[in-house]
Amino acid sequence: MNTIEIDFDVYKALTLRRAAEDVTYNDVLREMLGLSPNKSRTSSSASEPHGQGDWITKGVRFQGGTEFRASYKGENYYGKVESGKLVVNGQRFDSPSAAAVAITGNPVNGWTFWECRAPGKSSWQMMKALRK
Repeated sequence: MNTIEIDFDVYKALTLRRAAEDVTYNDVLREMLGLSPNKSRTSSSASEPHGQGDWITKGVRFQGGTEFRASYKGENYYGKVESGKLVVNGQRFDSPSAAAVAITGNPVNGWTFWECRAPGKSSWQMMKALRK
């Protein structure tokens, strides 16, 4: 195995992009570089039965079609769960924090940044309210 040196800011940014503890830094870099997932690893969420297109992050399942919204510096941002990912402005994210960082350019806790609304529901709620 090779080793690379990174500074603390890069480490923080990579850490924010990890969707779960079992996602390695290598997995994050492979996704950012557009490389296919490492076939020798299997995701724990891949073995869980779930609805087509659901997104599971930090043990919380978001049904396909769940909508997300956030306001930052006077602008509104919207996302949606599609094919097992959070899609915001055409970009696919594994974690709410990675999506928030893409908008703000700063480390952000996505669970406090985003509100969500399940398909068929009329009310919005903060993502953090869904964590156990």
